[in-house]
Amino acid sequence: MYKATDKICDLMAHEEDAIQIISRFGLEMGVGDQTIEQVCEAHAVHTPTFLAIVNYKVFHQRAIPQDIDLPTLQRYLQNAHTYFLDFRLPRLRRALIEAIIPADPTTKIPGLILRCYDEFVEEIRTHIEHENEGLYDEHEHDDQRITDKLTEIKNLIIKYYPGASSRQTGGAASAEEGTITYLLISVMSDLWHTQQDFEDHCAIEDDILRPALTKIQSAANRRHQLPQTEELSDREQDVLVQVVRGLSNKEIADVLFISTHTVISHRKNIARKLNIHSTAGLTIYAIVNKLVDINTLE
Repeated sequence: MYKATDKICDLMAHEEDAIQIISRFGLEMGVGDQTIEQVCEAHAVHTPTFLAIVNYKVFHQRAIPQDIDLPTLQRYLQNAHTYFLDFRLPRLRRALIEAIIPADPTTKIPGLILRCYDEFVEEIRTHIEHENEGLYDEHEHDDQRITDKLTEIKNLIIKYYPGASSRQTGGAASAEEGTITYLLISVMSDLWHTQQDFEDHCAIEDDILRPALTKIQSAANRRHQLPQTEELSDREQDVLVQVVRGLSNKEIADVLFISTHTVISHRKNIARKLNIHSTAGLTIYAIVNKLVDINTLE
């Protein structure tokens, strides 16, 4: 597993996906001999989150650290969205046109393959729009449908691509046909890499982003589920009223005919039960719960 003290140049030189990962974190080339931690800190990237993505993609590490930084992870995923929509998919479409459209002008198969590709791009665009809106659970089956669409495109090319043999020209393939073959091989390789990249992207969402969101939501739910207040006893309410009126502990003790020690004890219980420690906060509580009349307060 890669660690924060490892040189980032070693990561980039030995791992195929590393260049792509660092670009999605906003990191750049020219890293010298700096460690992963040094480069991440220089670019305000949360190092444990960076390492979680790297080790997940390279080693398929399932033990995700607890200290994932959600904003860092979301920026990574948003940069991946931009890469897919603005660069990789348009570039792949141009390569696909270059490789399959000249194949045979008498057949409609290349155009139909391209139409299938365009439908696939729209599936990804819709998927990403939902992700950007935070609608992960509503579209959890999109991932498989989109990768199935890519598999379908590959199979259409493999089974039905109208190559040189379909034209029955005879003799050795021309230089142009050889170029088309090389372009087609390149496109097939790009399709494979695009599918793997998208599957990894979805896996990161499922195995890292979703648990991080769930953890945050659970913590928020626990905060909301905590008892808003424990019920104050009558005597604690009496003490609270005097606190709100601005009396000191000794003055409260004199008014209520109790010891100063007892007043202090009641005040601690009030703060614990209400989880309110400031006089201003206690005043608000007392007003809202009609323990005091706001008009009587100075």
